[in-house]
Amino acid sequence: MYYFYILYSKTRDRFYVGHTGDLKDRLRKHNTNHKGFTGKTKDWKIMYSEEYTTKSEAYFRERQVKGWKSRKAIEKLINSN
Repeated sequence: MYYFYILYSKTRDRFYVGHTGDLKDRLRKHNTNHKGFTGKTKDWKIMYSEEYTTKSEAYFRERQVKGWKSRKAIEKLINSN
């Protein structure tokens, strides 16, 4: 299984959109100290996820949602669940 996911950091008041094959481990990595976008805070929480059978499907969904460039659209997706 592969996952498309949306994280939220209350500290930064920001969303992060991604995809992975291991959602639990990926969240752990986001909440560790690293140089990437999510490394600055350690309060990321999974707000939304979808399961896919292939990595390419999950990646396609990630690119689709990132293409929206709209916080309101992401919030609407999260609240629709």
